[in-house]
Amino acid sequence: MIKIQNFERIKIIMKRLHKYVKKPVGNTNPFRVLITTILSQRTRDENTDEAAATLFSVYKTPEEIANAPRDEIEKLIKKAGFFRVKAQRVKETSRIIHEEHEDAVPDNIKELLALPGVGRKTANCVLVYGFRKNAIPVDVHVHRISNRIGLVKTKTPEETELELTKIVPKKYWLDLNESFVRFGQDICRPIGPKHEECPINDLCDFYRDMKKKSS
Repeated sequence: MIKIQNFERIKIIMKRLHKYVKKPVGNTNPFRVLITTILSQRTRDENTDEAAATLFSVYKTPEEIANAPRDEIEKLIKKAGFFRVKAQRVKETSRIIHEEHEDAVPDNIKELLALPGVGRKTANCVLVYGFRKNAIPVDVHVHRISNRIGLVKTKTPEETELELTKIVPKKYWLDLNESFVRFGQDICRPIGPKHEECPINDLCDFYRDMKKKSS
């Protein structure tokens, strides 16, 4: 049961952060979303985008990547970091999708989590950005912001996802990740957040506590 104060707070937060939600751009093919999200693990967004673009400029389908030499994949995705591990995961994931799923990326959490290198964040990203299915991908931004403003009190992204699914109405699930990620990159940064520019500072526990300490 959603508490009325939480419901109203979330509604206001999502309304104010809606400007960070963009219309889908580029390729939202589920396979490309999956591979790009695997490449995004432990690296910067700009490096992920460059590595994914380079990889897909040469190999475009699960079959092509599955049959590509691993050292060639490593060269193409090197910008993403941890390229040897990621190349192995990308190649094996592509093989499974080609051989076991007839080149179709699964559209359910159980089968997605069975793929190499796919955790809950990656699986939920595929559901949201590849299939437009309701889910809440929780990365470092979503985890940090949700705790910082006081929506949840959790220690891990997995715990944050569970708690957010309890308190956030489903109509906001598709937009929550994108709005929080862009907001986290622009305003609510890990270090040096722009408190005075924040559109939700009046709803933020961290900001309120900071102001109390400084007064």
